[in-house]
This record gives sequence, C-alpha cells and structure tokens, in this order.
Amino acid sequence: MTEEKELQQLKKRLIELADRSYRDNIYTFTPFLGLAGQQIFYELQPELAYAGWGMEGGSPLCERKIIRFGSEVALGYEEPYPVACLKVEPLTPKFAEPLTHRDFLGAIMNLGMERDRIGDIFVREQAAVFFCQDVIASYLMENLQQVKHTRVRCFGAEEAEELCAPVLESVSISVASPRIDGVVSKLYNIPRSRSLELFRAGRVYVDGRLAENNSYSLREGDTVTVRGFGRFLYTGEQGETRKGKVRIGAKLYR
Repeated sequence: MTEEKELQQLKKRLIELADRSYRDNIYTFTPFLGLAGQQIFYELQPELAYAGWGMEGGSPLCERKIIRFGSEVALGYEEPYPVACLKVEPLTPKFAEPLTHRDFLGAIMNLGMERDRIGDIFVREQAAVFFCQDVIASYLMENLQQVKHTRVRCFGAEEAEELCAPVLESVSISVASPRIDGVVSKLYNIPRSRSLELFRAGRVYVDGRLAENNSYSLREGDTVTVRGFGRFLYTGEQGETRKGKVRIGAKLYR
C-alpha cells in the first residue's frame, strides 16, 4: 500500500473515531501515530473539534502519540490513555552486545507486533525503555526474551520520564539569522539546497507540526525534528560575532 493511500485511510479513520466518540458518548483512541499521521490530524482538527481530543505518547519526550477523542467535560468521566511503559535489559550485562534502537524495534516486531502498536523507544546504555498499547504489554513481557544474540528480560517500568531523559549535546553555531533552514543546514552540515529539499519533502517538524515555511525564525524552546537526521532543541541567541553573524545555541538529542 502506498503512503498516500495509507494517509487517506487514516483521514477516514480519524473522522470515524471522532464521530463514534461524539455519537456514543465514549472515548475512542487511535494507534500510535508518527509525525506524518499527527499532521493529518492537525489538518482535520478544525472539523473534528466537536468531539474533543487529546494526544499522549507516554512521556512529554515522545514523538509517536495516541490521539484520544472525547473529553471529561463532555462525557462526565475520565479514561486514561491505553499506554504501558516497559523496560528491556540484558540478563547478563557483562556479556551483552551493543544494542541499538533498530535492534530493540526489530526484536519487538519479530514477535508479530504491528508498528502502530509501539510508541517511542529510548535506548540507555545496554537497556531500552519503550511505550506500547497496554493490551500487548503482558504478551511482550512474557515473550520478549532475546534481542539479537543477547538474552533479555522485559518488565513494567515506573518513573517513565526519568528513564526516558534524553542525552543532550549543547552546541553553539554562527548563522546569518535564526531562520530554520539555515540552522538545519549548519547543524547537520548539509548544503542549504539540501536543507530546502527537506522542507519540500515534508521532513521537518517544529513542536510536532509540519514546518511548511522554511524562512520561519526559530523561537527559544522550539523542538525541531528533521526526519533522517535527528532532533534538536533551540535554546536561543547568544550574541553577535565579530563578522556580524548571530551566535545561537541548540541542544542535539543523542
């Protein structure tokens, strides 16, 4: 199935979920959506506002999120998001091989999981913390026993935000202005023309929303995701260089 057809189906599904929530007075939930899927929702949001909505991924740091239709004000009760937080760690850390995000995701998917049932995965040293739909949590805890050649155990995790705390690298660069295309170009060491291609391809997001204006001036606190390159937090201007350029700060997610 093409990506365009998948997005069209998602539009239809979002409308169906909003209608069902409003009609039956119940909460309805999407699977985990990536940034492209969330952007489809934002485009539909004005016509779905009647149902009430919220968005949650398990932690403020998560990019993949579940959309919930319905609200406590309208329905008279609260229902939590169907999200569980799990941790995976080697049974014998001393003999564990280096494991990446792809390794952990691959092991989960090999258990027959669809990608939209799994949220963000945060790798910390030899372990990983990840979010999933709560209905599959028990299955994963029982069956996720190996990642690559390393034997592991999977169990419920608490204090998710602490466990998911990102590793940030502070950097300082000089640019003509805090225009987002120039900052992306300099931070990721790519030509300005390549940076513009990323915007045209819909691969740049600011605070989870598609960045359609490549001349947008970044504001302190903006979180920018460049699909295929990474994510950074813009921390603001730091002054002017002797050559008249602006020195800005950013924190790269590692």
